[in-house]
Amino acid sequence: MRKSSYPLGQKVIVVLFFVLFLIHQDFWWWDDATLVFGFLPVGLAFHALFSIACALLGWAAIKFAWPKKLEIFAEETNEGGEKR
Repeated sequence: MRKSSYPLGQKVIVVLFFVLFLIHQDFWWWDDATLVFGFLPVGLAFHALFSIACALLGWAAIKFAWPKKLEIFAEETNEGGEKR
């Protein structure tokens, strides 16, 4: 079996991305008129929490799955586009 070149962090980020992608279609609350905190429709409250989850996923992607080779390449290149 061939070993994957992607670290575990990148795989977890990709799986979480697809999970968020699937739950974004919150069809189970389309017809629900329940209010959260007495004024916020449950669908809107879900999307507020969903936005926070997306921001946390973006942070985790940068922290744990950012390609190190890209960072090394950028640090080796000066502002004129030439290698140091």
